[in-house]
Amino acid sequence: MKKQSIFALLLAAAICLLPLSGCGGESEPSATPDPHEGMVYINIGDYYDWIYPAEGLELSNFTEEDFTLRDDGIVEYNGEEYETRLGIDVSFYQGEIDWQAVADAGVEFAMIRCGYRGYGAEGNMAEDTMFRQNMEGALAAGLDVGVYFFSQSLGAIEAAEEALYVLDLIEGYDITMPVAFDWEPVAEAERYEEVDSEALTSSALVFCEMIKDAGYTPCVYTYRHLAYYEYDLSRLADYTLWIGAPGAWDDFYYKHDIWQFSFTGQIPGINADVDLDLQFLPVGTGASPSPSAEPSGTASPSPSPSPSPSPEV
Repeated sequence: MKKQSIFALLLAAAICLLPLSGCGGESEPSATPDPHEGMVYINIGDYYDWIYPAEGLELSNFTEEDFTLRDDGIVEYNGEEYETRLGIDVSFYQGEIDWQAVADAGVEFAMIRCGYRGYGAEGNMAEDTMFRQNMEGALAAGLDVGVYFFSQSLGAIEAAEEALYVLDLIEGYDITMPVAFDWEPVAEAERYEEVDSEALTSSALVFCEMIKDAGYTPCVYTYRHLAYYEYDLSRLADYTLWIGAPGAWDDFYYKHDIWQFSFTGQIPGINADVDLDLQFLPVGTGASPSPSAEPSGTASPSPSPSPSPSPEV
């Protein structure tokens, strides 16, 4: 009997030492780690996702209440921190444009495609076939004008080639808006898989530095997915940021300068869908655009070369 009593006491003591036992209270359960610690939940474009924010970048403070979508598809900014200007970006896809009608409709600036690099194996560069006509028309109608180049650069060397090509194209024009680097993936491109985040960011850096050294305002155009997943935006913080994020309000996470809010805008004077943009200018800085490298008014450009090859070249 004594042996049985001792055994029973030892068994009871052991049970009391077990976690979550009823002897002396329950132990605290371990905390479940937060799988999204340090991340933010944002609109990627087609869906929402958790991402780690880039370091050293100012955040956008826009809210949905800051914007109103008009019946004609134009988005207006209602906030108090910025003055805004309505703009468009165009290429040969818009065809012949009545630029005076565009200006009369309230458009204040235009970003005009000056050229592109083909996405075939050779990656040849070509001038947009409507570049010179669009430049002359927009300037004559009194719009402020910038340009963009559709890049398929594989890295710093090709980005430098593209910058030199752009600088040659825009020489003599009164460029008062930014000169933008516009790299976009093309699914069927032979060159696409060769570009990683480092090569892409380096391409933008080299292009923008060369544009800046020539006296223009450098800019990077991108859209949500590329910005959040591919570019290292912390290395591009010194340049104008132009974001393609179509919608009724500007929900891009980081602070930026130009917002492309529609790919299907309708503007008098353009017989096709056109991209619509808002430029944000902090109140108190004035709404005057950046100076051009060599102010000269509308230039008398050299004759256009033969028709550009297709983008696949």
